[in-house]
Amino acid sequence: MQKSLHIDPGKCTGCLQCELACSFENENVFNPAKSRIKVFRFHDIGRMVPYTCTQCDEAWCMKACPVEAITTDAATGAKVVSDALCVGCKVCTIACPFGTVNYNASTGKVMKCDLCGGDPECAKACPTQAITYVDANWTGLDRMRDWAAKTDSGARASA
Repeated sequence: MQKSLHIDPGKCTGCLQCELACSFENENVFNPAKSRIKVFRFHDIGRMVPYTCTQCDEAWCMKACPVEAITTDAATGAKVVSDALCVGCKVCTIACPFGTVNYNASTGKVMKCDLCGGDPECAKACPTQAITYVDANWTGLDRMRDWAAKTDSGARASA
């Protein structure tokens, strides 16, 4: 059974524990700028929404990579960047429609969520369970669309 991150923005307090846990796990520093998960703040409506790579089935980042540095981990389904193969051309960052593949200037490579090999630190660090690691069939685009529609309606009502 494959699992995926499930994000419930309604539970996010904006504490950034997910960003700190991610940056420490992957870069060995507590630096949100080096995190593969980000918390987006909608200041005007007072909401925080964590977001990261959704590990798309039709991974455009993977298809766009000219050196095939992004592959699918068979155990987790995560799209994983091989630092040994990545040439830092950033084509994958352009191909990702969600903006979740980022360039790491200190390494000259791209970085994206790899689900921490099947034990995501962001989910373990989240004190409110806004981020959980669940059966992949429990998440999906429809839930994201529902939340986006709710957020958009709320924004228009407060305007």
